Amino acid sequence: MQVKILAAAASDLEEGYRFYERRSPGLGPYFLDSLYADIDSLVFYGGMHRIVFGYHRLIAKRFPFAVYYRLIEETVLVMAVLDCRRDPNWTRKRLAPN
Repeated sequence: MQVKILAAAASDLEEGYRFYERRSPGLGPYFLDSLYADIDSLVFYGGMHRIVFGYHRLIAKRFPFAVYYRLIEETVLVMAVLDCRRDPNWTRKRLAPN
């Protein structure tokens, strides 16, 4: 299985990095390392997660974030990486098709 992170999800990761780095210098890289490890696990576990708002949702292990992805043949497409502390209505709108 192959994992591809779409541009929108990469932007989400960058936003999370900046948030945690402002909170405590050095926490931003730890955030990215943790989230990338979770995303890398999709090579083995892609498609096994609950479907929420039309996407499979992986809950991150160390941070309150969720990885929303779709499984297309043998490829995991990471669509978004969103903070779980946000209003669920905001998340639903963010994930809605254009």
